[in-house]
Amino acid sequence: MGLDKTLGTMDEAVADIPEGASLAVGGFGLCGIPSALIAAVLKRGTGGLKVVSNNCGVDDWGLGLLLRAGRIARMTSSYVGENKEFARQYLSGELELELVPQGTLAERLRAGGAGIPAFYTPTGAGTQIGHGGLPWRYGPDGQVAVASPPKETRTFDGREYLLEEGIRTDYALVRATVGDRHGNLVFHSAARNFNPSAAMAGRVTIAEVEHLAKPGELDPDQVHLPGVFVQRVVRLVPGDPAAERRIERRCVRAEREGGA
Repeated sequence: MGLDKTLGTMDEAVADIPEGASLAVGGFGLCGIPSALIAAVLKRGTGGLKVVSNNCGVDDWGLGLLLRAGRIARMTSSYVGENKEFARQYLSGELELELVPQGTLAERLRAGGAGIPAFYTPTGAGTQIGHGGLPWRYGPDGQVAVASPPKETRTFDGREYLLEEGIRTDYALVRATVGDRHGNLVFHSAARNFNPSAAMAGRVTIAEVEHLAKPGELDPDQVHLPGVFVQRVVRLVPGDPAAERRIERRCVRAEREGGA
């Protein structure tokens, strides 16, 4: 592959994602999600996807669009959140769901990208996370059809730890504020969230970027994710509805009586 990793369109960037592929998807809630790439996957019609992401968007945006279209077969997440369709599909047995503590999920993605097959953590020890039995899939009768297995444990300094496996996926979809043609990425504030770790976990990582810099324009000290982890870069088209930044829940403070 040449040093220039840019592609012309989102459709071109996701064209080879096959049925049943596993995807690591960056973002937290609706912050920093690769919405244009998700829209391109939806348009292409790819299904049976196994998605690893902190959550699954909302009912009408982000990964929620793929979920509503029946394209996701399995989610690995830490949060069901505001997505009613996510909860409905899980409880009705249409969707398999592995719930993972949020910090553990972030470290499993990072570990996978760093070539670490597994690690020990105290998070979840002494709970169903460690003992097993968490419902992964429900049957039509509402009974648990597939449950989580027990995890291997070890004791260090008198404290129990669980063995958690690193995560590697076929593809990763991420969003960055700035990227250059070599794949170096810069994320803005909270949009950094799961994006770097998701990008590391993908065997083929695709980044949508708001601003495309020329090689050499980025200060190396400002790069949050080096281009070695990124295989494809696509610049967001200004005005593209799929690139819209939405607010998951708008909260406003009531005006004080007698003035602000």
